[in-house]
Amino acid sequence: MTIEPTAVIHDIGYRHYDGVRLGRGRATLALGVQSLRGVFGLGRTIRAKIMPLLLAAIMLMPTVVSIGVMAIAKQFVMPYSQYAVFMQAVIAVFLAAQAPYLVAPDLRFRVLPLYLSRPLTVTDYVVAKLAALTVALFCLMAIPITIEFVGEMLIDMPMPLHTGDFLGALGGTVLRAVLLAALGVALASFTPRRGLGVAVVIAFYMFTAAVSGLFYAVLASTGRDDVAPWALLLNPFFLVDAVQSSLFGTEPATGEGYPPGVASCLILLAVIALAVTGVLLRYRKAAS
Repeated sequence: MTIEPTAVIHDIGYRHYDGVRLGRGRATLALGVQSLRGVFGLGRTIRAKIMPLLLAAIMLMPTVVSIGVMAIAKQFVMPYSQYAVFMQAVIAVFLAAQAPYLVAPDLRFRVLPLYLSRPLTVTDYVVAKLAALTVALFCLMAIPITIEFVGEMLIDMPMPLHTGDFLGALGGTVLRAVLLAALGVALASFTPRRGLGVAVVIAFYMFTAAVSGLFYAVLASTGRDDVAPWALLLNPFFLVDAVQSSLFGTEPATGEGYPPGVASCLILLAVIALAVTGVLLRYRKAAS
């Protein structure tokens, strides 16, 4: 009885890749784009899309109301520079929900060495994650005020356009996105548990907001008006608002003013540098 062979092994040898090697830059860009898509749930399940899209819709609600008031009552009600401070709770929830998604799974399932087996370095990985969250936060905050500004241009208002306030708000949005992304990734990267990361980011926001308001109220009530504005800088949103007011001449969201602009700028840079350094050290340790 003859048995026919069921498989054949072809000795074709090892073939080298002869295509274009795009290098670290394209690998970092690809990781950043994929991370950005994931923040908004693109390429993920329907369940993953609900939270970011719902929060984005909530961010647009004041814009819709403002445009309606401008169209009907011919009044400007929502200053662009104060939009993010007014909606800070929504932004904080978005940050808490999405920052752990960017970093926790890679730490939990220990796939970071797989990323680093390619041309990517730890710095490239961190830059890609920070850039993705920064762009996502910028879009979340900039799109509503841009739509509102377009609405103001289309509506025949009796007052001149608030172009300076809008441009200043965009500049502040860039700073706010960088600061929140650095803080969010830094806080979320210290635990591989996504749920715990969400809790840590939310707790940080609630703590800084509560302590900032409490210290300000106590200092102001005891006549320490020269020291009280410094307490506001404990809240990241007021810190950026202080820098925004100093650099771009926008009206302070608190209406009370802030410490000198140079001091606010230095504090902002120091916090960002500290957060980014913490993330780099965390991932260098995780990759070793």
